Amino acid sequence: MTETLTQDQSQTKIDDLYWRAEYAPITEGDDELLRIIQNADLPALMVALATVTGDYSILREDLRPPQPPVDTVGTPHGGLDAAAQERARELAFNALRRVRDEKLTSVSPLSDEQAALILDWMTNGATRDYHPMLMHDMALVPQHNGTPRHHAKELAPTREFTVAVIGSGVAGMAAAYRLKQAGYDYTVFEKGHEVGGTWWKNTYPGVRLDTPNYAYSFSFAQRDNWPQQFSEGPEILSYTREVAARSGISANVQLGAEVRSATWNEDTGLWAVEMSIDGAALEVRHFNAVLSAVGQLDRPKFTDTPGREKFAGIQVHSAQWDPAIDLRGKRVAVIGSGASAYQIVPAIVDEVAELKIFQRSSPWMLPTPFYYEDMPESVLWLAEHLPQYGQWLRFWQHWLGVEGRQHTTAADPNWTTPGSVSETNARVRNQLIEMLKKQYADRPDLLEKVTPDYVVGGKRMLRDNGVWSASLKKPQTSLITSGMTEMCAEGIIDGEGTLHELDVIIYATGFTASEFLEPLKITGREGKDLHEQWAGNATAYAGITVPGFPNLFIVSGPNTGHVVNGSLFSMIEYGLNYIFDALRIVLSEDLKALDLQPEVLESFVADLDEANRAKAWGHPEVKTWYKNKQGRVSQIWPYPMLDYWNITRAVDRSQYQDVR
Repeated sequence: MTETLTQDQSQTKIDDLYWRAEYAPITEGDDELLRIIQNADLPALMVALATVTGDYSILREDLRPPQPPVDTVGTPHGGLDAAAQERARELAFNALRRVRDEKLTSVSPLSDEQAALILDWMTNGATRDYHPMLMHDMALVPQHNGTPRHHAKELAPTREFTVAVIGSGVAGMAAAYRLKQAGYDYTVFEKGHEVGGTWWKNTYPGVRLDTPNYAYSFSFAQRDNWPQQFSEGPEILSYTREVAARSGISANVQLGAEVRSATWNEDTGLWAVEMSIDGAALEVRHFNAVLSAVGQLDRPKFTDTPGREKFAGIQVHSAQWDPAIDLRGKRVAVIGSGASAYQIVPAIVDEVAELKIFQRSSPWMLPTPFYYEDMPESVLWLAEHLPQYGQWLRFWQHWLGVEGRQHTTAADPNWTTPGSVSETNARVRNQLIEMLKKQYADRPDLLEKVTPDYVVGGKRMLRDNGVWSASLKKPQTSLITSGMTEMCAEGIIDGEGTLHELDVIIYATGFTASEFLEPLKITGREGKDLHEQWAGNATAYAGITVPGFPNLFIVSGPNTGHVVNGSLFSMIEYGLNYIFDALRIVLSEDLKALDLQPEVLESFVADLDEANRAKAWGHPEVKTWYKNKQGRVSQIWPYPMLDYWNITRAVDRSQYQDVR
């Protein structure tokens, strides 16, 4: 058994709630070690062995993973050729035997020099501008992680300073953990009955990640024993519950508290936060700062087809799933063909009598044959026996996503070929179409329907392991692309006038994602209403702060979404770095608050919009939920991740007005 440190112990070492002081000793023989190495991801393995043994010479120049750009499918081991893989495995075998024979069951933190050496090797010599950002996610470099660099009680020992956090999804949990570390008096208000956000709300059949699991985790909670490569929803919910318990934030979470409004008081410099407790009593509390972490994928969106209220059967949105629904032998419709539909359809197709899929537009899908697979046994063994292997695997996945496939979505202003935005984009389109042709070679009628009619990268791409095409080909399945004219008691009338009689309608129609902070009523300085100011076009500097709303910070706000590069967790944690620097300034300078200068936001948004127009999702012919009702991309960060890191590293005081 390995020893897991308590929160207080881990704080003295490394900011990781899953930090282990000791790992299980290796007792396996040479043949078993060879088998494990043969099935291990080499870049993560080599770095883990170097840090445990202290022998960095195994990170040889000729074994640097070259990492060719990923168009559709990444190359194993970062693109190392067969000969390099064999050389690396020989070195790894000798090093792993040393770990066994010398009973090396722990690892020490890294110096800056050691971390830089690893980064140079692992990133194939990428510019050192990346190093500070990447060290944030290196568990063994505690001097550069995201732990707040100040403590509220030390900066202002006699000042009462309280913070409200709205929402306890992953953004709210990260905010709460950092507030606890920095010694703030804070309360998290959660309208639901437990933490976890989208992972306790979404319980529909087939719900799972579409991001590699190791990369989908907090930098301060690097779990290393994920059971699947893309875990199912209950596993992620379990993770959020465990993080809340290990971090100690649960005591500061008030469940059943739905925040209705927040109003700024210029005289006191406080926000009056009004909430409904358990759906009934109203209560008002006052805070110096408010962090909104309500998320984007929170309020279900339904089709506007007439007659929805007339349907006599069962209707349910994917985000409001009722586990009591029995689909066996039923005539079922799934409206939508996006991410949730892609997961629901294969999960229910074999238990229903009829399945009607109403598709508005077909998604582009990336080949991911191992999407449903369990984590390889070699990974789980190494995570248990080789110190920090799981953390290095997480880091490797994180690094591969930093740049990701953003090169495939960059628009070439001189490119004129219809259906694509650049030569690279056209090449990816052709590759994906060829894959579709193979999948539907026996069903040309379906091929025409499932071939997307928009540019690759215009919307989020789904994971394709063959289950979608298999589901569409089943005799009980019909794919309907003529639209929906009307709903009636019996079912749905399609665009050709055909009535589809149904027992159950499942809405896989997404969320009102562009309506940020709805339905909260936020009133700032001089009585300004935030939603009236936005007028349906949400903007915030770095997705965090809005002029006229001092000490109101949005965690995971407008234009902080990621599509082909980056990470949800990175955007959240980098944004929190910025928020905590703002709080530090307020306390250290004894201010009521900071308020962003309007011209700063105007300049930021102008540049942002220009960058988004130069991406596939900004193409004028692309209709996507990334765009708001005005046609502006309000969801996506169009720049490299490094740009967001640089913007959020520290507050530029000249951009703010002091509120005294």
